[in-house]
Amino acid sequence: MSAKSNAAFEECPIVQAQHLISGKWKIIILWELREGEKRFSELQRAIPLVTQSMLTQQLRDMEKSGLIHREVYREVPPKVEYSLTPIARELLPVLQQLDDWGGEIYGKSSTDGRKDQ
Repeated sequence: MSAKSNAAFEECPIVQAQHLISGKWKIIILWELREGEKRFSELQRAIPLVTQSMLTQQLRDMEKSGLIHREVYREVPPKVEYSLTPIARELLPVLQQLDDWGGEIYGKSSTDGRKDQ
């Protein structure tokens, strides 16, 4: 591939979107934040297979890319909450479709545990 075709490929909207949400846990984190802000420990409990360091890295990446907002409260002990940005909220219908599609394939929905609604 030439440099020109590489640049054209990188400018493709689906490639750019994939760069934003690629990562083993990013889509799951976005899904967990759909109903509102959560603290780090709440995300850890909601995603039991993710390690603390991986969750930290994924959250930093998403904050840097503008998908999540990190709010630090000046308290003792310190309190930090994560929430979706407006850009990430635009992804929610797509994530809902993924949940529905996965439910059709595997026989249940993550939102209510049932296949049929």
